Amino acid sequence: MPGNATTNGGEDAAGHPGGLTPREGMDSLKPSIPYARSDKMKQTALILAAILVLGGLSAAAEESAEELAKKLSNPISSLVSLPLQFNYDQDFGVDDDGDKLFVNVQPVLPFSMTENWNLISRTILPVIRQSDVPSGSGDERGIGDIVQSLFFSPKQPTKGGLVWGVGPVLLFPTGSDDRLTGEKWGAGPTAVALKQSGGLTYGGLVNHIESFAGKDERADVSATFMQPFLALTTKKAWTYTLNSESTYDWETEEWSIPINGLVSKLMTWGKQRVQLGAGLRYWADAPDGGPEGLGARVQLTLLYPK
Repeated sequence: MPGNATTNGGEDAAGHPGGLTPREGMDSLKPSIPYARSDKMKQTALILAAILVLGGLSAAAEESAEELAKKLSNPISSLVSLPLQFNYDQDFGVDDDGDKLFVNVQPVLPFSMTENWNLISRTILPVIRQSDVPSGSGDERGIGDIVQSLFFSPKQPTKGGLVWGVGPVLLFPTGSDDRLTGEKWGAGPTAVALKQSGGLTYGGLVNHIESFAGKDERADVSATFMQPFLALTTKKAWTYTLNSESTYDWETEEWSIPINGLVSKLMTWGKQRVQLGAGLRYWADAPDGGPEGLGARVQLTLLYPK
């Protein structure tokens, strides 16, 4: 309210309460209407600003979900995650009466080694339930052999946008049943290269494992794994993935070629970021007695962004 300056006692220098004469008090009511309008305009502006800020935060959250989904399409991103991959395959054996259900527990742990380099640890621990693999063998349940990959990767892509990593891959004979393990220790090289442009991710991962120790009566391991992949992530954090997880066995000279199609969505459960996906697998080729036809995959990935 406009008026003369007051003293600490609430009176002006002439002794009028509130610092206003009666005349001034009446006059002071005249500008109150435009000032009230000004206050309303300020309130409206603040409300509009709040709406814009909240809308910006919502857009940022959606963008963050999209970025996290794209990181999950990169096997060597600096993102801590725990994928739980449920797989089902059928028609094993000469009579096509065998089936296999297994969960790959695949923790991904990035470590900052230097200012320019990361070390990415990717572990695959299979938990298996299989029946008549091979035919007539009955049921087995337990864990399989662990495959451990370590990738040394630059923190920044090349000028051309290439993301890459190389390192060792190790095979540990951790299987809990004779039919769930090869009982061989193995090692070899692994590498991955990819590019990301907009929502598109494309590239490939390869490794080769040779056994160097284990039980002599078990078959040696000499296998090359190849995983070309293509993924499209939308602004709503949906990801459509097509890949193959092919293996060539140099000992038996046989291919295993499953082709996977997967649809995934990144979401939030409480405070936990997760990606949930499902899809089908078609066996284009497999060893004698191996799986045939269609298989299925459901994947739940827990994310722990920094």
